[in-house]
Amino acid sequence: MNAFDALRAQVVQLRPVRVYGQINRIEGQLISVTGLTDQAGIGDWLEFETRGGTRIGAEILRLTELEAHALADGVRDGLAIGDRAEHLRARGIAPDDSWIGRVIDPYGRPLDGKPLLPGPRMRSLASPAPEPARRGRLGKRLDTGMAVFNTMLPLVEGQRIGLFAGSGVGKSILLGNFAKKMQADVVVIGLIGERGRELREFVEDTLGEDGLKRAVIITATSDQPPLTRRRCAAAAMCVAEHFRDQGKHVLLLADSITRLAEAHREVALAAGEEASLRGFPPSTAHQIMSLAERAGPGSDFVGAITAIFTVLVAGSDMEEPIADILRGVLDGHVVMDRAIAERGRFPAIDVLRSVSRALPLAATPEENTRIAEARRLLGAYDRAEMMIQAGLYEPGADPLVDRAVKVWPALDAFVGQEAPGGIRVAFAKLAQALEPPPQAKPAAKPKGRSR
Repeated sequence: MNAFDALRAQVVQLRPVRVYGQINRIEGQLISVTGLTDQAGIGDWLEFETRGGTRIGAEILRLTELEAHALADGVRDGLAIGDRAEHLRARGIAPDDSWIGRVIDPYGRPLDGKPLLPGPRMRSLASPAPEPARRGRLGKRLDTGMAVFNTMLPLVEGQRIGLFAGSGVGKSILLGNFAKKMQADVVVIGLIGERGRELREFVEDTLGEDGLKRAVIITATSDQPPLTRRRCAAAAMCVAEHFRDQGKHVLLLADSITRLAEAHREVALAAGEEASLRGFPPSTAHQIMSLAERAGPGSDFVGAITAIFTVLVAGSDMEEPIADILRGVLDGHVVMDRAIAERGRFPAIDVLRSVSRALPLAATPEENTRIAEARRLLGAYDRAEMMIQAGLYEPGADPLVDRAVKVWPALDAFVGQEAPGGIRVAFAKLAQALEPPPQAKPAAKPKGRSR
């Protein structure tokens, strides 16, 4: 696309007539505007011009016969009764191929200091998922560059998984490894509610120059208004859909769905919804499910979005509302454990609590046998670990536990290994880890005349 295409797309968005309303009330978080009831719709955008010349944006959340109620996307300082409000269309996003390698905000504005051209097509943030009857099936198994995901927790093209982790257990590093090493044409990364100082660290250190060359990063930091943070996830999905519709395989990394739910809670409560699910409004479930359903294989086998959604779980509580909602609509979940991180094994994945629903179809019968054997031995060691560590287990009491004790160090190390040689090499390493180490031969008696 050239500059004229971008200019033409912007001209199409122009309106020959401007429509204005007037602030009638400012009550709590909502700003009430009169004079727009014949024009305004839910999700439309308003721009207020204060008497000091500052322009403040807002999204319409509620409508009555006489008023439109909007939530400001920023501080409301300077707004007053009687200020003018311009009515604009719902604000979508217009992705473009030139966005690869760039860092942008949820409104399609550059954050890296360089000019950014919009694409020729404006996409709605609330685009529907592909029609269920026309969607393709899950595709081929993907090389992730990490041994555990190439074997026991395989990922396939179009799969959607959840990454459940507490803070400080290596989640960002794992996402960076996915972005750099997993098979994909384009990587779209949505950083929702991240700490501002961590953006540059993630881009320069975790992702690196090579990772950024095929990535688009959409970010809204934790200090930004809830409308902006909620918009970040939808904007990232729109960008992923842009590349998917070209027939490309897109890897979408959304970090985190928990912060999306918290931003949506602020917006929904301001709009008048009642809190129910531990403080979250009922619409939270639909917000999360509709986003997840937009990922996956495209219609008529054209393109696919492989999505990894992260969830912040306090104390590894997998039953908290956001984790429970997301786990029910995904094709697998990966649990990261703080105890594993504290003993120094990264990625700190609890294999026994993690599941890939791509199995058993994603592996051959022989590979499935090895995966089952590895899980069986890890499970046997886990059940007896307390007795083993306390010195209460007697070798020979259970042959399965005896074997698990012998292979556990190799299996545990295998989970943290990289797999630069691909899937076959990873399975060969798994087979080696399942073999008990050879027993040391008893020392030979010294030769000589006995006394």
